[in-house]
Amino acid sequence: MSQYQNDIQSLTRLKEQAGSGWAAINPESAARMRAQNRFKTGLDIARYTAGIMRRDMAAYDADPSKYTQSLGCWHGFIGQQKMISIKKHFASTERRYLYLSGWMVAALRSEFGPLPDQSMHEKTAVASLIKELYTFLRQADARELGGLFRQLDAADTADARAAIQDKIDNFVTHVVPIIADIDAGFGNAEATYLMAKQMIEAGACCIQIENQVSDEKQCGHQDGKVTVPHEDFLAKIRAVRYAFLELGVDDGVIVARTDSLGAGLTKQIAFTREPGDLGDQYNSFLDAEEIAAGDLNNGDVIIKRDGKLLRPKRLPSNLFQFREGTGEARCVLDCITSLQNGADLLWIETEKPHIAQIGGMVSEIRKVIPNAKLVYNNSPSFNWTLNFRQQVFDAMKARGEDVSAYERGQLMSAEYDDSALAREADERIRTFQADAAREAGIFHHLITLPTYHTAALSTDNLAKEYFGEQGMLGYVAGVQRKEIRQGIACVKHQNMSGSDIGDDHKEYFSGEAALKAGGKHNTMNQF
Repeated sequence: MSQYQNDIQSLTRLKEQAGSGWAAINPESAARMRAQNRFKTGLDIARYTAGIMRRDMAAYDADPSKYTQSLGCWHGFIGQQKMISIKKHFASTERRYLYLSGWMVAALRSEFGPLPDQSMHEKTAVASLIKELYTFLRQADARELGGLFRQLDAADTADARAAIQDKIDNFVTHVVPIIADIDAGFGNAEATYLMAKQMIEAGACCIQIENQVSDEKQCGHQDGKVTVPHEDFLAKIRAVRYAFLELGVDDGVIVARTDSLGAGLTKQIAFTREPGDLGDQYNSFLDAEEIAAGDLNNGDVIIKRDGKLLRPKRLPSNLFQFREGTGEARCVLDCITSLQNGADLLWIETEKPHIAQIGGMVSEIRKVIPNAKLVYNNSPSFNWTLNFRQQVFDAMKARGEDVSAYERGQLMSAEYDDSALAREADERIRTFQADAAREAGIFHHLITLPTYHTAALSTDNLAKEYFGEQGMLGYVAGVQRKEIRQGIACVKHQNMSGSDIGDDHKEYFSGEAALKAGGKHNTMNQF
């Protein structure tokens, strides 16, 4: 027997026990409301979605073609529409998540207005967006189930009713895991713990944290990044784990992100007790010169290593500089150390989408941690067209092929769009996720900021047409007609906003006296 039928029976018994005061309560209506509100709290969601991620991670370990994907969403409605579209096109939400980007929270959700990705936005904005996303996903469940219940009531044959009941009993929820960006923790380890708790209570089963200095945090695709010694970062990883455990999300997922590939600076020289320990390894990457005791200048900071006195290069900003060319080695050490100290997944922020580069680092990590796997940012900060055309150009040249028809620095030009080079580049872009999952250990592919860009692009197209010669046709042809023909659910925007759910509730509460909005004079009936 399905949960829905069980609820009808249990609520019927409860009604009988309550006596005449509950005479107007319909157990089936209450069971429907329960089905439409499967997840009562954010912690219910966090526990449910953590289980999904753990199963997906195990499936990927067995078969790397089973990688997962997500798109960054900056509003609950955007996340809702994404999951509705996925269900419509693929009939399943399997291995599809949501991503919550700190960049988009800063740019779009701060009361200060648009901000750069430097952890200047309100801490509470992140948890608020998680809660908002799940509010909209739960509403998507309620809306779709409400439609099925109305179909069930209207079914005129036993077979039709059974078919609809089967859809209700095997309903696929829109609630999926969110990988949530906590930046560098917004302060010390205690601040990280407090913020992580808020995010988990809102529903986050997976928290991504990076090894930059919290008060110097930069976007991973900008210059000026400053990392912290490993022990500082590991304390924050432990803080997140404690938050999960305190709240009973025992299989919560932590993504440890290293920005070391693009970070040439550190704010601190790591504490070290003995040669070869973690602090000593961190310090070994410093750009330092050997000096004699007599060469000391006023205010110099000196470290002793391998029996030598070394003066690290210190900038006027009081930051210390790493040696050039050490980024990949620092990334590998960061990743191994994070996995050995409680992280579950890795994130390596790279300067370009190059499978061989990513795979080379993962190969080194897997020598120590065989099942190491990545979350990877398929970033809009990359010029994908130019990067992949240049990769194909370089491969053609290495094979001895004639590349005289192409100018490497101008490969973004539309004049190359129909060329063999461009077609091969596009095919590499198309298969990038599958190839990188297989060859570079990438378990989860995400695009951080796609809906930021799609909102701007679609608005530009509409503004150009509507305010130009096309007038109202600009909206009708460019938006509404496409919505209708593509089966976009929110073309019936009253239904999407919950009007039909409200009508159902009015009938439950008021019976024949209910004043419904969805009658024959509702213009939504035109669609």
